Amino acid sequence: MSTTDRRIRKSQEAIKKAVIELMMEKNFDQITIQDISDRADVSRRTIYLHYTDKFNLLDKLIEEHIEDLCELCESTDDDTGYIDMGLLWFEYFESHYLFFSALLASKGDSFFRNRFLSYFIKELEYELDTRPEGSTQGLPGGEDVDIQFLGAAIVGVVEWWFKNEKPLPPSIMAQRLGRLLERNLEAYAPACMKDGALN
Repeated sequence: MSTTDRRIRKSQEAIKKAVIELMMEKNFDQITIQDISDRADVSRRTIYLHYTDKFNLLDKLIEEHIEDLCELCESTDDDTGYIDMGLLWFEYFESHYLFFSALLASKGDSFFRNRFLSYFIKELEYELDTRPEGSTQGLPGGEDVDIQFLGAAIVGVVEWWFKNEKPLPPSIMAQRLGRLLERNLEAYAPACMKDGALN
């Protein structure tokens, strides 16, 4: 990697860190490019070289984490169970605590929550395309309701965890969420949460 590439990467990381820190302090709507510039110790011009505005910056930051979660999901074996997958998720959330805390538990707006929900919705839709016929067969809108229910439930559990400053470790959260999915909603779980490997 060239010196120029390292400098660009360093500037981008400083900008991302700055916007996350600022979101811990105030509403995203109140954050200005100048605020980000001051906190990151880069010029406004540098920010505009990489992002069209603060919304584009936030969108790219969110997209990076969503892509990481998708890659995490795709990297699992076919026999990865609900609990094991949940552990991978919560360990990821914990390792990126500042980001998720800023957007789920602090003064971040609903934009991220909607994107986060969309990630789980897509996983659920994929699963419904590959699962056997279920109890919703023949019910108008049944599958859509199931997808929305489980997606919102997963996001709600993660949101609760951050808002309460991680009251339980990732291993316990994975067990609780995994067993809830196993016991009640197995037919509608995300495709990355394969059957098997369940304790």
